Amino acid sequence: MEANTRSTGRLPSAFLTPGSSSFMDFLGEHQPELLPGNRRLPPVQGVVEAPHGTTIVAVTFPGGVVLAGDRRATMGNVIAQRDIEKVFPADEYSAVGIAGTAGLAVEMVKLFQLELEHFEKVEGAQLSLEGKANRLSTMIRSNLGMAMQGLAVVPLFAGYDVDRGKGRIFSYDVTGGRSEEHHFAATGSGSVFARGAMKKLFHGDLTEEQATTLVVQALYDAADDDSATGGPDVARRIYPIITVITEDGFRRLTGDESSELSRSVLERRLEQPDGPRAALL
Repeated sequence: MEANTRSTGRLPSAFLTPGSSSFMDFLGEHQPELLPGNRRLPPVQGVVEAPHGTTIVAVTFPGGVVLAGDRRATMGNVIAQRDIEKVFPADEYSAVGIAGTAGLAVEMVKLFQLELEHFEKVEGAQLSLEGKANRLSTMIRSNLGMAMQGLAVVPLFAGYDVDRGKGRIFSYDVTGGRSEEHHFAATGSGSVFARGAMKKLFHGDLTEEQATTLVVQALYDAADDDSATGGPDVARRIYPIITVITEDGFRRLTGDESSELSRSVLERRLEQPDGPRAALL
């Protein structure tokens, strides 16, 4: 088949045969060894050391949702990378933030992007946001064997639901269990501190600008108490990745926008090191 493909320029018959709208099902049928969950680690003793991504946060506001992440990856007690990217577009109206084993997480995101694109091309329509969240849950579940060996992937999924006209957030556990989060969510090693900051600052009438400022505040608090989370690094000009998803689609803030937001938060922290106070009732 390979020789014929090279000589005629035609695709293999597998690509021309009608089948499932799931790219994972297609790959599982024709080359199952390429699926992440079908790989086996060689026998090892002790914990497998691999770079891990840490804190991801998300918050909804009227008209959309903001998903953001810090830039630090750690390996044990060592900073493995200072400028890793942890937030990626899944499609036009959704995004994924990764926490956990960095290499596997990035691979899973790329497979998820292919899954959504494949479905749209085969069916001629996009999956609902709920459907996308379910597909990601299946992928995480397929990685359970790796997770049991210490190579877990725990993403945060957010998007704009065009049917309901609002932003939504979904969190996961290592088994693929899915939960919809209301208002805000966080995952990763600094999530406890980030969630506390968001709980203090969130209100139902946030503007887009206030929501993006809120996630920077939350990531700052996470970095303040969690050594695996990296705060805004002015010296190296490394700032959080911040994305906004609305009815207009996915948008990632530019480096200048993220820098301006981060510097604004840092200036306020010079006056109030522990951050802004919650509004009194």
